[in-house]
Order: sequence, then structure tokens, then C-alpha cells
Amino acid sequence: MEIRIGIANTGRELNFETNEPAADVKKSVAAALDAGATHVTFADAKGNSYIVPTAGLAYIELGSEESRRVGFVA
Repeated sequence: MEIRIGIANTGRELNFETNEPAADVKKSVAAALDAGATHVTFADAKGNSYIVPTAGLAYIELGSEESRRVGFVA
């Protein structure tokens, strides 16, 4: 699943692929915001970790969990 994170006062987005289901990502972000945490941590499919400050979150876009089809469909 692809995740796009917009960070306030920056012109770029943080884009990465993760193996986590969308429901788990939503729960971890909601829990961090509800608890007043200073940051939220994400892990991508390659094993990299991202720490994003919750005060700077502009938006989080979660892509679909379906894989894209390649080729022609009859």
C-alpha cells in the first residue's frame, strides 16, 4: 500500500510503500494524535523507518491495498 504524507510548511511530500494494512496505519496515527504524542513512526516495505512530527502533519493519504494489474484484460 502506498502512503503519502503532507508536512506543513514544506513543498514536498513523503511517499513510500508499506506492507501494513490500511486499518493498522489508521489506528497508529489516530492513537498518536489522541494521546498527544510528539511524533508518529512509519516503516516502509524496504525496512526503512520514518519519524514524522504530529504537529507538522498536513494530511495522510492511504492508497489502495490492491496491486495494480499489468497487461491487457480480455
